[in-house]
Amino acid sequence: MRRRRNHVCTTPLRPRRAMNTCPAPSWKRARVMRVRDIMTASVVGVAPTDPLEKAVGLMLEHGISGVPVLGVGGHVVGVLTEGDLLRRSELDTEPGRSWLGDWLRSPGRAASDYVRTHSHRVIDLMSDSPVTIAPDATLREAVDMMLAHRVKRLPVIQDGRMVGILSRADLLRALMRAASGPTETVSDVQIQNEITEEYRRQSKWAGEDFIHVAVQDGVVELTGTILDERLRVAARVAAENTRGVTSVIDHLEVVEPMTDGAMPMRI
Repeated sequence: MRRRRNHVCTTPLRPRRAMNTCPAPSWKRARVMRVRDIMTASVVGVAPTDPLEKAVGLMLEHGISGVPVLGVGGHVVGVLTEGDLLRRSELDTEPGRSWLGDWLRSPGRAASDYVRTHSHRVIDLMSDSPVTIAPDATLREAVDMMLAHRVKRLPVIQDGRMVGILSRADLLRALMRAASGPTETVSDVQIQNEITEEYRRQSKWAGEDFIHVAVQDGVVELTGTILDERLRVAARVAAENTRGVTSVIDHLEVVEPMTDGAMPMRI
């Protein structure tokens, strides 16, 4: 029989219904991060009448993949990105077309294609009607917008003027700061409570399984049964992300249900 170690905090996590209402630990109820907190305020831009060479030079100099196009009064009228410059006559990367596709192409479309592959003016090459965001928007809203519109950057607009730009690089820098935050001294009891609370909030994948959480000197030991191997990884990640945890020992066992939707018998 295995002897329990002294001063180990341990508790079984039993399934509950409607557990998503469980409040987050106080250390997780941090201030909601907003666009203004991580955006780049010093933004380089170009005018619609600027030459293409100026825009490309700024991209290369600052290591960015796009620049906002600013009109009178600093209003954003468009964005010029690397994607707008892939099809160029200088690079012999103009799109190839079959004789039928070329025959079906209207004169107006052919003229527009020619301008985009040959012009050296920003106004002819930029993407107008850019997707923008307000500085008070949350990072969740910003990421949702980036993914929905398939853009890598969002001009930040306040009172009609551009006050910054939010790029994927800004999000990565914020992630790095959050991931490497200061370490704290936390008791084993606090660690155990926060892990079990996190499992209860994640009842979609954790609430239907029987997991024991034990903590000693910051080392977390997970024992019990789960129904899917993927839950093992999620359980480990939740434990590792808890402040004060130094390592996680995984002794979880996978119990395959006999049929879809079957649940293990609990005694």
